[in-house]
Amino acid sequence: MKHLKGFRTLNRTHSHRKALYRNMVEALFKHEKITTTVTKAKELRRVVDKFITRAKIKNLHNIRLVNRLIKDEEMLMKLFNEIAPRYTERPGGYTRIYKLAKRKGDGADLCIIELVEEATKAKKKKPIKKVSIKASETKADSDTKIDLPLETTKE
Repeated sequence: MKHLKGFRTLNRTHSHRKALYRNMVEALFKHEKITTTVTKAKELRRVVDKFITRAKIKNLHNIRLVNRLIKDEEMLMKLFNEIAPRYTERPGGYTRIYKLAKRKGDGADLCIIELVEEATKAKKKKPIKKVSIKASETKADSDTKIDLPLETTKE
């Protein structure tokens, strides 16, 4: 039975699993998108969401807690200075998983896990363009134009 099973062991020892998480977290923060198996991505999502939530409040205690797993100082500063400020208004769900085809060698389910971009960066409203249309001419010298707004935004 699956009662009281808090996490997946991924058929690895504790130290091997910790090293796997460390490598995957640092790769995700470095490239902001990685390809891995679905099971590893679901476990990675738990770890990454906790780290970003910690990094949103920048104090010494949170830096030390995150530094227990992320040993690369460059990635640590990128997390606290670039990645976490993007999600100040978002209460959670900082990653997205896209499923891909099966891996050719062993048939494992692959996916892409990436950091979700903030809505303000991704969707900017475009200004409404005005198009002028000539009215049908009843007289030769009358030249009236009608300005109609043309919306180009997708909803």
